[in-house]
Amino acid sequence: MIELQVLTADDWRTWRALRLAALAEAPYAFGSTLADWQGAGDREERWRGRLALPGSHNLLALLDGEPAGMVSGVPGPRDGVVELISLWVGTAARGRGVGDRLVEAVVAWAEQARAQAVRLAVTPVNTHATALYRRHGFTDTDELGEVLPDGSRERVMERRLSPGRNAQGTVPSLPAD
Repeated sequence: MIELQVLTADDWRTWRALRLAALAEAPYAFGSTLADWQGAGDREERWRGRLALPGSHNLLALLDGEPAGMVSGVPGPRDGVVELISLWVGTAARGRGVGDRLVEAVVAWAEQARAQAVRLAVTPVNTHATALYRRHGFTDTDELGEVLPDGSRERVMERRLSPGRNAQGTVPSLPAD
């Protein structure tokens, strides 16, 4: 069974463990490196700060009670845009719907916040993530994202939303976080 939990700054130890595992296991998938978050970068206040970004929505996925993945939604570069960042699913949980649930949760949160679009950046070699995002209605924007440590550029994808409307066509209340 997949459960999702909203994380707060007090959950920094759990977030830290998953983030370090993600950066170690899939260095090709992120703009950050493991070295960026270890050594001098491995400080409680930094981890807490990451989870306390104003307007962010940070989720932990549990598969059969065990931490299996994570994702964040954060305010984007302009009004009406949310960014999906830091998605990762542990190796043992892949192919079991965890990634789908995490993407769906960020999209639902963005819709409740009346966003017009969800954007993300994915590395060109991360074909599994690209397929996941396409399954959820994300399309290429033809914009290039950040330069990665290997010199390549991220691919920017976007999903347009019908802001503030749920399946019944009514406007839901805004999320608490």
